Amino acid sequence: MAFGYQVLGFGSGGAAAAGPVTVEYLVVAGGASGGATEWGGAGGAGGYRTGTDVDKAIDTAFTLTVGAGGAAVNTNATGVSGGNSIFDACTSAGGGGGGSYAHVAALDGGSGGGGSGGSSHDPPPFAQTGMNRGDGNVPSTSPSQGFEGGWGTDSTYGYGAAGGGGASQAGARASGTTPNRTAGKGGDGTANTISGASVTYAGGGGGGGHADIGGTGGAGGGGAGGIGSAPGNDGTAGTANTGGGGGGTGNSGSTSGAGGSGVVILKIPDTHTATFSGGVTSSLSTATPGYNIYTVTAAGSDTVTFN
Repeated sequence: MAFGYQVLGFGSGGAAAAGPVTVEYLVVAGGASGGATEWGGAGGAGGYRTGTDVDKAIDTAFTLTVGAGGAAVNTNATGVSGGNSIFDACTSAGGGGGGSYAHVAALDGGSGGGGSGGSSHDPPPFAQTGMNRGDGNVPSTSPSQGFEGGWGTDSTYGYGAAGGGGASQAGARASGTTPNRTAGKGGDGTANTISGASVTYAGGGGGGGHADIGGTGGAGGGGAGGIGSAPGNDGTAGTANTGGGGGGTGNSGSTSGAGGSGVVILKIPDTHTATFSGGVTSSLSTATPGYNIYTVTAAGSDTVTFN
């Protein structure tokens, strides 16, 4: 007579491993919208942060939020900053809104908004030195979560709004001379392979042009700036789930580009799984051998639990 036995709970299809879990994470905040005005400054990218926690407790709820992109604007107004993204103790700050005409400064954020164009008759320090830009890496993190926007310029330099800051580069100032002037390019974002493929996140938006050329968005989801001379030359939105900044408007009456929403990606050994509270939109990838990779594209004040 043959005897045998079966051991349950180990290997493929068994129970999850006990003890703490190592979690690699990418946390990208929402990008900001561009400013709406003549020569509107571009929106800054959402803050970009990564890390690894080696001892996350199982069966414990950790805070999880994905920041929304800043809403587009179509009046003479500064762009709207993006929302923060959060995984437990790691917070990435939303991008800073782009500046608008009449010296309304761009806003600070994970990456700062780009300054708008201005007029040569404006008093110092604005004339010939450009419009106020938004600072990046606000609040300060190490390593830096983003860079500053570019300075806008006045008619001394042929007008031209600046690009928003990105995760790896500051936004650029407008270049060239009228009538072939180009608004500032958005700062480039940073490439990351946590999802199993190389994806670039958190590019700044492009500044709005005068009657010339709108600025291009930075690599990493930044939207392009509108071209001036007539209403309706709108800025382009930042790409969703990359934290890209929106482009600035080219003229009054146009609509700025909205900021792209953020994303949170969690990578854990495939001996563990993640459970999310209600309100979370996520997808699971097992394409990288040995890992479960969760990409979260929407979450309010929600949580994740590792099992």
